[in-house]
Amino acid sequence: MAEVTGIKEIIKPENLVYKRTGIMTDTVLSYCPGCGHGTAHRILAELIEEEGLQSKAIGVSPVGCSVLLYNFLDIDWQEAAHGRAPAVATAIKRLLPDRFVFTYQGDGDLAAIGTAETIHACNRGENFLIIFINNGIYGMTGGQMAPTTIPGMKSSTSPFGRDVRMMGNPLKMTDIVATLPGTYYVTRQSVHTPANVKKTKRALRKAIQYQFHNKGTCFVEIVSNCPSGWKMTPVESIRWMEENMLPFYPLGDMKVPDEKTGK
Repeated sequence: MAEVTGIKEIIKPENLVYKRTGIMTDTVLSYCPGCGHGTAHRILAELIEEEGLQSKAIGVSPVGCSVLLYNFLDIDWQEAAHGRAPAVATAIKRLLPDRFVFTYQGDGDLAAIGTAETIHACNRGENFLIIFINNGIYGMTGGQMAPTTIPGMKSSTSPFGRDVRMMGNPLKMTDIVATLPGTYYVTRQSVHTPANVKKTKRALRKAIQYQFHNKGTCFVEIVSNCPSGWKMTPVESIRWMEENMLPFYPLGDMKVPDEKTGK
């Protein structure tokens, strides 16, 4: 029988390709299996560490699944009332302009009760980052239809699918804020494949670095799945997202600054 190599001999520094960032706490993630929040958290934590911003980062989480983020990242946090994260972030950034300030919001929060705060912060060009997780429903409170629920999509309050004639059109918040003069960098990404995770990390890195240009609001949407709310397995939910969500919410940059002029 061949001798079994010890685990310490296998995991040598020169063989290490990934290490868990110290920005993430030891608290076990409490999200449903297959949810995109965990991946988004990891990317954000890695970037805060890589950019050396742990002592300068201040996150704002409102109501919804996103509120749990303060359990998982070892930085300064402020909880906001439902939908009010951009207003709170505005005050923090104006009082502490040298800090890296961001909000982390779901679609029910950002695109419903928080529509006014989102639009006006972006229109004013407040110098912080908005991270927008869009899974098309209210994930925490029972899977109700959200402003972002796409036509025909089923939810607990639209069991036969969203009927645009009765329920109106979905709200494409990222498309809207991209038209506002106060936004500096606006993009829509996802975290459902390794390739998309890399693209999202690159986009978030740009948004973090752009904040210190003091040119306006950066807005990063991350289209995500919600296996529990969609009543699907994680694999089914990713397939459904690719076939239905992404055609309606296409990925890519919507507003980018000119790298030569910085405008």
